Amino acid sequence: MLPLLRFLADGADRSVREAREHIASEFELTETELRETVPSGKKGLFADRLSWATTFLKQAGLLESPKRGLYRITARGREVLGRNLTRVDNKLLEEFPEFREFRARSAARADNSVVEVDASEVTPDENLDAAYLRLRAAIETELLQHVKSASPEFFERLVVQLLVRMGYGGTLEDAGKAVGRAGDGGIDGIIKEDRLGLDVIHIQAKRWDNRTIGRPDVQAFAGSLDGVRAKKGIFITTSSFSTDAQAFVERIDKRIVLIDGHRLGELMFDFGVGVTEVASYAIKRVDSDFFSEE
Repeated sequence: MLPLLRFLADGADRSVREAREHIASEFELTETELRETVPSGKKGLFADRLSWATTFLKQAGLLESPKRGLYRITARGREVLGRNLTRVDNKLLEEFPEFREFRARSAARADNSVVEVDASEVTPDENLDAAYLRLRAAIETELLQHVKSASPEFFERLVVQLLVRMGYGGTLEDAGKAVGRAGDGGIDGIIKEDRLGLDVIHIQAKRWDNRTIGRPDVQAFAGSLDGVRAKKGIFITTSSFSTDAQAFVERIDKRIVLIDGHRLGELMFDFGVGVTEVASYAIKRVDSDFFSEE
C-alpha cells in the first residue's frame, strides 16, 4: 500500500494498469513472480494484492476515484505520506473510522473462526482460498483414513470406480472389472482406456498403512504386465512409494503411473468419490462497466 501511495503522491489521476506497471518495476518482479497465482489458481497474486490495496486505501479515505478505473491521492493520503512511514498496512488504516466501519461490515458477513491466517497480511481472496485449502486437506486426510480401514476388496472396487469417474471406459459395468483373485498374476483390476476398449489399463491396488512400496513391488507389477502382454499400468496405494520405485518406472518402456495415498485423496476429492458437496459459494466482483455513464 505504501508504494501505491507514493506512486500517486503527485496528485495526478492514474489508472490501475499504470500503478501495476510502476509497482512491479519498483519491486523488480520477474515474469515468473508476475505469473504467480493465488491458491485457487484463478487470479494473479500480484494483481489481486494491488486490487485489494487500492480498495483498502480508498475505504480508509487515503485514495479517491474521480472516474471509473482512475485513482488519485487525497489530503488524508498526503498526510499519511508525510509521516515518513516505512510501512502502511491494515493495522495503520484502523485509525480511520471509515476503514473500521468497512472492516466491521466485512466481519459481520464472515465466520472468522474458520480462518486462522493473519488477516492484516493477506487479502480477503487469499484468506478465503487458504481456508478452503485447509478444509480440503482435512477432508482428504479423513478420506484416506476411511480407505485404509476398508477391506481390500472394497479398495479394489473403489480404485476402478475412481478411474471411471476420471473418464476411463465410460460406465462401471462396461469399463472396469475388479479381478483381485488368487492366481490373477498380480493384477488387481482391469479397466478400458476408452469407451471402445481399444486398449486396457491394468491396476495394482495395495491398501497398506505405514509400509513404503519399494522397487521390488513395482518391478513385480511390471513383470505381471509382461505376462498379459500389457503396456500400461497404474499402481495405487494408500501408503507411499520409495525413491527407487519412482526412478524405476521412469526408466522402463512400459507406462506405469504411481499414485500414493496423498495423491489418491486429492483425486477422490476432485472427482467426487466418497465425498458429497454440502455448500457452494459464488464469488463475485463489482462490474465497473455497469456504473459507467459514458
